[in-house]
Amino acid sequence: MLLGHTKDDQAETVLLGLGRGSGARSIAGMRPYDPPWGRPLLAVARETTNAACAELGLTPWVDPHNSDPAFTRVRLRREVLPLLEDVLQHGVADALARTAAQLREDCDALDEIARRFAGDPRAADDLHDHPPALRRRVLRLWLLDAGVPELSDSHLRRVDALVGEWRGQGGVWLPGGFVARRVHGRLVVERPDEPPVEPVQS
Repeated sequence: MLLGHTKDDQAETVLLGLGRGSGARSIAGMRPYDPPWGRPLLAVARETTNAACAELGLTPWVDPHNSDPAFTRVRLRREVLPLLEDVLQHGVADALARTAAQLREDCDALDEIARRFAGDPRAADDLHDHPPALRRRVLRLWLLDAGVPELSDSHLRRVDALVGEWRGQGGVWLPGGFVARRVHGRLVVERPDEPPVEPVQS
């Protein structure tokens, strides 16, 4: 399915991610192709798509939410981005879109390294000496594979602390009713309503 997101929408997405402190994955913005979604206009300015529609005599459908200032994205579009364009003397949307593209490339590279991780993602000793950015990606893949949904940067940092900042702390609550904890030097993830998993000591 093709969507009409433009470069300006991408800039708004990056600013939202920055403002919320959502991590690199959020600041990397939308992908041009993210099955089943395709965004063929992501590198095109909104004013260009509007002008093209006017020239062709087309009347595009406009989401009524796009004019409601109750939504943060609308205020970014109407107030923040124009101010940034004025203060920084234009080119802000282009710069934010470039930043998103660069971050996507970096994230993709780190994700690929994480997928090739040769150790056991549940073994704290196997993870401990790796850079935190790589550790969190390895943990993210493990948690997603275990069925944990909608992981945020905050969730991953708290689980990573069971490896990198271990002080005997308790478990970490995660979306979907899961809890991640460390037992005998190994990480386990489970639901409290399921029988506890006790890892085998090596």
